[in-house]
Amino acid sequence: MAQLPWKRVWLIGASTGIGFEVAKQLSQAGVEVAASARNVDHLGDTTNVHPYQLDVTDAAAVANVFEKICEDLGPVDLVIGAAGKYRPVFSQELTLEDFRSTLDVNYMGVINMLDAVLPVFRARRSGHVAWMASVAGYMGLPKSAAYGPTKAALINLAEGLKPELEQFNIKTSVINPGFVRTPMTAGNDFPMPFLMEPDEAARRTIAGLAKGKFEIAYPMRFVLILKTFRLLPYWAFFAITRRLIGRLVSRP
Repeated sequence: MAQLPWKRVWLIGASTGIGFEVAKQLSQAGVEVAASARNVDHLGDTTNVHPYQLDVTDAAAVANVFEKICEDLGPVDLVIGAAGKYRPVFSQELTLEDFRSTLDVNYMGVINMLDAVLPVFRARRSGHVAWMASVAGYMGLPKSAAYGPTKAALINLAEGLKPELEQFNIKTSVINPGFVRTPMTAGNDFPMPFLMEPDEAARRTIAGLAKGKFEIAYPMRFVLILKTFRLLPYWAFFAITRRLIGRLVSRP
């Protein structure tokens, strides 16, 4: 891996999946990584990774952990919000708690991170904030009634904040993965096109962040297909999604 532009990175949601692989690959490249998650028992086993237990839905805890990281390690150059919750269900199976807890982790977790980090970054007029959204945020998809809207909100949030934060020399990135083989997708009972391994997803994430890209999306074939669907008139778009629902309902 080429030399990376950060000395210290704070990664929230580092215990599994893409977040874990990003933390591992950054540490192997010599970056000091403050890795936060609810379960951090195994994170301290990797050189250059410093575990900090955190529930991202607790705004006060997020602020306290960020302050502690800066005290322990020094100024942080990049913060990545990768904590996420996903449960694939049809609308009739959803409960109020599904919506509330998914919103609290996926969206408000990023807001809590920004509330803690941005005053520091603005004061020193530098920094890079990034968070994990999803290609599921491009459009409404079957079995994604609770998850997809949170990812759409994160994409919208990044689009709105980028020009504002540029005035303070703060970079903004949104990461939109497709299907990646992680514990989060292990429960899917439907085919996952262009399924990627987490180590490859992490490599693409780090490469995009190092280049300062606004959107980091992969795999590109899947991204282009979904973005093309989004350009269709609604009658054509719903014809496709109705067919998808039919296939999911008919599966044993």
